[in-house]
Formats: sequence, structure tokens, C-alpha cells
Amino acid sequence: MGPEALRILIVDDHEDTAEMLSMLLTGKGHETQVALDGTAALEAASAFQPHIGLLDLSLPGMSGYELAQQLRAIPGLAGIRLVAVTGHGSDAHRARARAAGFNDHMLKPVNLEAVEAVLASVRQALGESI
Repeated sequence: MGPEALRILIVDDHEDTAEMLSMLLTGKGHETQVALDGTAALEAASAFQPHIGLLDLSLPGMSGYELAQQLRAIPGLAGIRLVAVTGHGSDAHRARARAAGFNDHMLKPVNLEAVEAVLASVRQALGESI
């Protein structure tokens, strides 16, 4: 993992979607971890310590909203950049995502350029905090 690489947690119950996004980001030099539900994401996050979480809002067992709140409570992850990646784009969904602790909101299908813009801003913020 190079100095520009980020650790990215991808949470989506559609395995093909999650794996494809993981492959694209890994191909760009990032380290990714995929979880298919909130419980698996919480288990992975403590050890993985991601810089960014790309979270689907509609997950089995625990919503992405609940997951965001729980991720922020994990020691060391209060500052994680959380991005809602969803098919729900209404103002109400966006407001609920902000209230749950999301920093950004992207509609599916994900635009890779938009993801790369978020990654660039996280890299910049990390560089300034060193």
C-alpha cells in the first residue's frame, strides 16, 4: 500500500456490486475490505481501521444509518469519512443520512469520478493532519 493509498470499507448486500467496486479501487492502489451486512462491517472495521466507508443504506438486519452511528462509536473511527451509496436520493433520505453521521451521499450506480473526488479530499485531509 503506497503513501497515497487509503483503506476503504465497502458495505453492500449485493456481493457483485461490492466486489466490482472493490476491484476498481484496489486497481487504483487502495486497500479494500468488503462486508455484506452491518454485523460483518462492524467486525471488520475495528481491525481494518478504514479511512472511508462506502455504505449501502438498505442492508439486511441493520440499516446503513444504524451502521454509520455504530462505526463512529468504534475507538479510532470517529473521524471516518462515511459515504452513503444508495438508490435513495430524496431530500428526506439525504437529511436522514446527514443526521446519522454520513459526510457524503452518492446514488447508484456509483460514478467512479465522484468516488475518486471523495478519495482525493480524504487524502488531502490526511496529508494536512500529518
